[in-house]
Amino acid sequence: MADPSSYRPKPGQIPDSPGVYRFRDEHRRVIYVGKAKSLRQRLANYFQDLASLHPRTRTMVTTAASVEWTVVSTEVEALQLEYSWIKEYDPRFNVKYRDDKSYPYLAVTMNEEFPRVQVMRGHKKKGVRYFGPYGHAWAIRDTVDLLLRVFPVRTCSAGVFKNAARTGRPCLLGYIGKCSAPCVGRISTEEHGELAEEFCDFMAGRTGTYLRRLEKRMTEAAEEMEYERAARLRDDIGALKKAMEKNAVVLADATDADLIAVAEDELEAAVQIFHVRGGRVRGQRGWVTDKVEDVTTGALVEHALQQLYGEETGDAVPKEVLVPALPEPVEPVQEWLTGRRGANVSLRIPQRGDKKALMETVQRNAQQALALHKTKRASDLTTRSRALEEIADALDLDSAPLRIECYDISHLQGDDVVASMVVFEDGLQRKSEYRRFQIKGFAGQDDVRSMHEVITRRFRRYLADKERTGEWVEDSETDPDTAPADGFKDDDGRPRKFAYPPQLVVVDGGRPQVAAAKRALDELGIDDIAVCGLAKRLEEVWLPEDDDPVVLPRTSEGLYLLQRIRDEAHRFAITYQRTKRAKRFRSSPLDDVPGLGETRKQALIKHFGSVKKLRSATIEQIQEVPGIGRKTAETIAVALAQAAPAAPAVNTATGEIMDDREDEAPETTADASGEPVPAGAPDDRRGQER
Repeated sequence: MADPSSYRPKPGQIPDSPGVYRFRDEHRRVIYVGKAKSLRQRLANYFQDLASLHPRTRTMVTTAASVEWTVVSTEVEALQLEYSWIKEYDPRFNVKYRDDKSYPYLAVTMNEEFPRVQVMRGHKKKGVRYFGPYGHAWAIRDTVDLLLRVFPVRTCSAGVFKNAARTGRPCLLGYIGKCSAPCVGRISTEEHGELAEEFCDFMAGRTGTYLRRLEKRMTEAAEEMEYERAARLRDDIGALKKAMEKNAVVLADATDADLIAVAEDELEAAVQIFHVRGGRVRGQRGWVTDKVEDVTTGALVEHALQQLYGEETGDAVPKEVLVPALPEPVEPVQEWLTGRRGANVSLRIPQRGDKKALMETVQRNAQQALALHKTKRASDLTTRSRALEEIADALDLDSAPLRIECYDISHLQGDDVVASMVVFEDGLQRKSEYRRFQIKGFAGQDDVRSMHEVITRRFRRYLADKERTGEWVEDSETDPDTAPADGFKDDDGRPRKFAYPPQLVVVDGGRPQVAAAKRALDELGIDDIAVCGLAKRLEEVWLPEDDDPVVLPRTSEGLYLLQRIRDEAHRFAITYQRTKRAKRFRSSPLDDVPGLGETRKQALIKHFGSVKKLRSATIEQIQEVPGIGRKTAETIAVALAQAAPAAPAVNTATGEIMDDREDEAPETTADASGEPVPAGAPDDRRGQER
């Protein structure tokens, strides 16, 4: 625990101007980001007597080891920079709303030649029109099913579309009139685009004009005694009205607005958002967050606005945002929203009428969401805390191990030997910090030596990272497989490859594996990290210095947590091992040709049919492949001539030699888990693969 006075800036060193500040821990990881109208006044609040601080603020300042700041010219710039840094660093102590689901949207892919209507989740894509979010995907499908009668827009996937175009036969929706079948030319590109635009207009709330137009056409058809067409139009109007009834009118003046409500207690807060478009509720979502410091309702609203509109532009930001409390000051936030929309945005508290009544409904939803979350989490928190305390007691640790790392070795009969490292923090998975290793120090099957190598490599990098400020000292030791997927950098505050040490290392195995892990730590001079092993056979916990294992009760929450961690490490390791094995089976002599990318490799195989035929081709014949020049053709010919031809494939059931199958995908079957298994592999892989 750090003393805040040890890193407190000197008097007069902090500027009295707007800016954004960052607190870092002893490992240089950013743990908190904040903004201030006056950095000097704001930061002074953190260096008061610890007893006067909010409990979580006190935890933050004692966890931190340094503070730094960046001066900006305006409060709007500070707001934008704060949002960018929170998104980039994911600070541990910042208010971050936990979205309990990925809300589905109704999306229309207007960026395609023939726009498609579909359900989409996740990040929004350019050129796609979104409507929602909806609470459930089935609600979108019900709405689309009604509207396709009137707007028969394409809903099929690219594969189905191409297959229909190839065969000249539309899918079932094309036959029953719920798709205009552009795949077979029943409608032109322009006509289908106009149909998609009408669909989007209707979903955007511009319904009155279209309904009146349909009613007029129905009347004209009846007057002309075209009763079948009039009946179809009547049914179309009924379908549209039924779709509109799913979203009742809540604001009579066809308002476009988002309503945000907050329910909170001393520790947590729940936020609910209703999206109203054209006077109708078009979507709803909610988040929950921990209150890390003594934050006001206005500040919670500000953070919600950042998360809600930080990636949005244009009409995705409504003209009106109704909130229970205004951020302080409100002008920079309102100016920021206006900049995101490109037009004026009204940010205010509803005082009377329909909008106030609807805000009360949103508020009730927020209160129910908070109550439900606390009911669920109470059990989870209690169980996780008890599990960590039981582990600490059983292993005689000074405190509960808040960060646990588990390692496992996986191979198939000594081939493709790999290892995994999984991380649990506060009893929960931390998947962003999972790592995987290739065993490089030796060949063959030796789990003990493999465990020693992995632990040595992981903690050697931790020590090197602790001592240096630039790139890795031992570049030769850098393993690209262990790099984080999002490319963490060194001095930007995010954890580097192995910058954050655990309190407990768990290895999958018994006494030999534990001894190897402990020996690796001792050789590196690390004596403040506990080590244990969990043996599969009897679920015994082994400690380095003990001759007998620790046996936890079968009903122990601590044992259950260790089992979960061990099983997750095994899953992660075996998944990586299978990926490497599958890649090895798919390898080709063309992989070793310098400068030959995947596209041209596929073109070569498509042209010649196999590597065997390509190997016997002349340079002039290779040049006939589009994109292959003479120099490249010569390089390919030389590389294939030097490469030894692969051994012929053998059908293990019949003994038949299949010479001319070179470079084709190996025959596979599937195991019980659905993983592909090469033909001829042992049927029972227990004891073969681990």
